[in-house]
Formats: sequence, C-alpha cells, structure tokens
Amino acid sequence: MADSHSKSFFGKNIGLIIRSFSKFEPYIIIQCIKKNPNGVWEKLSSNEGKTIKCSLEEIAIILQVLNKRKFNWQGNHKFNDIITKLSICWEDENAEVLWINIGNYSKMLNSGQIDILALLLTHLLNEKIIYATSYKPSQTPNAVKERFDENVVEELRTLSQKISIEETISKSMTEVNGKITGETNKAILLEIEEGHKSWIPKSCIHSQYDPKPMLLQSFLVENWILKKVNDT
Repeated sequence: MADSHSKSFFGKNIGLIIRSFSKFEPYIIIQCIKKNPNGVWEKLSSNEGKTIKCSLEEIAIILQVLNKRKFNWQGNHKFNDIITKLSICWEDENAEVLWINIGNYSKMLNSGQIDILALLLTHLLNEKIIYATSYKPSQTPNAVKERFDENVVEELRTLSQKISIEETISKSMTEVNGKITGETNKAILLEIEEGHKSWIPKSCIHSQYDPKPMLLQSFLVENWILKKVNDT
C-alpha cells in the first residue's frame, strides 16, 4: 500500500491539488494554483498559490459535505498571523456541482471529480486514523512518548489558534441567514427577514456565498453594518 498520495484537479485557469506525504501524518495538504495572464501556471516551489493543512477532523467534516449530509462548511486557517478562509459548498440544492474556495482561489468540481475526491478523502481518513494515531513497532518507548508529546503540543497550539480566531470573529461578525435579491459591483441586496431587504457592502461579508438569487444561505457579516441596518 502506498505511503503517499497526490491527486490534482485542473481546469482552464485553476488547479486543485490534494496531497498526503505520509500515512503517519495526521493531516493532508490542499493546494490551489492559477494560470497567470501570460499563460504560465503559478509555481508552488516559488511560494505562489495557496497551501493549507487540513486536520483529521476537518477531513471528516468535508466528507459530510461531499456525502450530502451538509450543504456547506467553512473554516479558518492561521499561519504566520495570516488567516486563510477555507470553504466548501454545493452550487445549489441539486448538489451536482461543488465549489472549493481557499482564500481568493475558487475551484469548481463536477460529479465525477466529486466522487473521486470523496473516495480519496475517505481512504486517507481511514488510513490516517489507523497509522497517524498509533506508532510504528520500530519506535522505542521514549521515541513514542516524544512523538506523543509533540502531537499533543501541536494539537493544543492548533486548538488555541482556532479558539482565538473564533473569539475574534464572534466579537466583530455575526452569521446571518438570508437571500440575495439584488447585486451591484460593490454590494448585495440581502433579505435577512421576510420583506426586509438591506444593501450590504461586499467588503463587509467574510464568507463565500452563492450569487444565485433567492437561495437561502448563511453570510458572515461585520457587526457594525448589521447594527447600522437595524437602526435605519
């Protein structure tokens, strides 16, 4: 059985790459690159494109979307004080087209690619649960303890970062459900309550959304604009 895996999904302008360098690592790598106006693709080796690490828990949640148990999911990844948004959502209720968004990179997958991705992530999750949560027989007890301690520290660090991000978001933003009823280059007309419509600047929305009109979905909106809308 192979220890590493790599699968790419390339379109005309955006490429998505799923990597697992070792079954003993409790995460996978998701990368996105795009084609430059001169026709040359970005190079990951030159620190171009976007790269994030997804934990076992995040893989499981992504699979819930792929298996149509959830309509969408989004998370935040922090590295060197830079927060990158990751979201995955179906284009509409038919659940035939999937969008994966990493920062400002968006990749669309068709039904065949979705099936392949679901099978790959299922295999990687099962494999990593077996090998990344245990240790190899060749490891000495001290080596196992050191590795265990390192994993615990990394998990605590990751958890602390997630809590910090979530607390920051909760204080400055609110998740609301609504429908898009109109759109300009800089704002969307959002119906948050039936019959109550308000213009929300796109710069105040911090989540990926489907531009399809009258589709009920969630939006992460800055609190100050919501307060301003409610006061008017």
